[in-house]
Amino acid sequence: MIGGRGAMTHRTRRSTSMTLDGDVLDEARRLGINISQAAEGGLVSAIRAERARVWKEENAGAIDDYNAFVEANGVLLSRFRKF
Repeated sequence: MIGGRGAMTHRTRRSTSMTLDGDVLDEARRLGINISQAAEGGLVSAIRAERARVWKEENAGAIDDYNAFVEANGVLLSRFRKF
């Protein structure tokens, strides 16, 4: 699983080629930023965001149904809330 929590696992590393804005690359190098780690971190973030977007899209109907239920009936077990 990408970006998951838990024990460290050995992952196969693969080389790739990217084209980056020259000024951005120069600044990153000047600041000592590890380009590979930064790119990987950005990809992991983009993957998480896209997975969340897809999940929301795939479950939009169920979410709408639940929201309509709450609107009509209130939150389940709300009488037991202490706040």
